[in-house]
Amino acid sequence: MKPVDLNSPHERYDARVQRRSALVLKRRVIEQEREQLSHALDWARDDPAFERIAGSIVAARRRFVLGAAKSFTFASLLAMDLSAGLANVTLIDGTIVRPLDVLSDVRASDVLVAFSLARYRKYTIDMAELFKKAGGTLVVITDAPDAPLVAIADECLVVDTASASFANSPTSVALVIHILTTLTTASAKGAGRRLLERDRLGDQLGLYVDE
Repeated sequence: MKPVDLNSPHERYDARVQRRSALVLKRRVIEQEREQLSHALDWARDDPAFERIAGSIVAARRRFVLGAAKSFTFASLLAMDLSAGLANVTLIDGTIVRPLDVLSDVRASDVLVAFSLARYRKYTIDMAELFKKAGGTLVVITDAPDAPLVAIADECLVVDTASASFANSPTSVALVIHILTTLTTASAKGAGRRLLERDRLGDQLGLYVDE
C-alpha cells in the first residue's frame, strides 16, 4: 500500500502527535532524530557537493541567500554565519532587500543559495528561477529529489527532514549550514582578518557580556 502523503503540519499532527503520551512521543522523536543524524553525518561526509558549493560561494563576488516562511530561518542562519568570514553576503528578506532589487542587477559572478523545503513556497521558486535565467549561479537546499528547483540548480543538496513530530526535522538542515559555513570560511581569503576585526569591534561597541 502506498504511504499516505502528510503534506501539512495539521495532517502530520493528526497522524503522529495527537493522543500520544508525552513519554512515548518524546522517545519516538529522539530515536528518529538519532537515526537521522547518523545518516546525515555519513551522507555529508561522502557527498562532494559540499566542497563544490563552498567553492562557488567563496568564488562569487556577491552571495545572496533566500528562503520563505520556516526556510527563512535557515536562510537567516546561513547568511549570519557566512557574513562572519565573507564580505558581500546578503539575505533577501523581502522588505529591506527585495527580489526586484536583486533580479534587476544579477551578474554572472553572483551566487544565490535558496532554501526550498516542503511545503514549497512559490515566492522562492519564482525568485530562484528568474535569478538563474539572469545568469547567476543557483545553489538549492531542499528535501526531495523531485522538489521544484532541483532540475535547474547548478548545485543541490537534498536533506532528510523526516520526523516523528508534526514539524519536519531541522537537524540535517542545520548540519548542512554548519558544514558549508565552516568550509567557506576556511578557504576564504581574509576570513581570519575579518573575524579578528569583528572581535575587536564587538569589544569596542560593548556588544557582549564580559566573560
